[in-house]
Amino acid sequence: MGAYSTRDYGGGYSASSLLPFVSITGLGLVGLYMLLTGSGEQFAVGEFILSVSPHMWSLLGIALCVGFSVGGAAWGIFITGASLVGAGVHAPRIVTKNLISIIFCEVVAIYGLIMAIVFSAKLKDVQTADITTSEMYYKGFALFWAGVTTGICNLVCGVTVGISGSSAALADAQDGQLFVKVLVIEIFGSIVGLFGLIIGLLVSGKVA
Repeated sequence: MGAYSTRDYGGGYSASSLLPFVSITGLGLVGLYMLLTGSGEQFAVGEFILSVSPHMWSLLGIALCVGFSVGGAAWGIFITGASLVGAGVHAPRIVTKNLISIIFCEVVAIYGLIMAIVFSAKLKDVQTADITTSEMYYKGFALFWAGVTTGICNLVCGVTVGISGSSAALADAQDGQLFVKVLVIEIFGSIVGLFGLIIGLLVSGKVA
């Protein structure tokens, strides 16, 4: 019998897979230390949240909305494009009609930009004394979570469309009759981004 090899048995752990475990363990140990030493009040979550300007929460939500949306679109284009270029070498006929998958991915980024414009229109200049009112905090938190919700939905949507678009390209290269069937799956996957857009509009709807 030979020596144990992770390559032979498929075992072993990479640094990227251990990072979440190490991070959660470290945070747990720090929290336990602060609890046992009676210094837990040094980090008050509520005080930290209220110490941040409502405008900061609003702008952070807008930034995350655009960032996640563009990231999801780029990720989806990368997944679809890699398969499309590879399969297009052996079946050049699939390249033109499978560009619709790239368009679906790009629409995800457009969703994020549209919502960022909508959220930005709700920002107004206020006096310094009025920025810490409960109404302003509500507006800031509403725009923040609306942006996060829209951005994450678009991120997931971009990856979904990218994977289904990649499958459509590979299936079309093998059998041209499969393209329309896989395209239906891709269309339903792209609707996930619309769900996030609608929820973002509902959450931010009461922000005047």
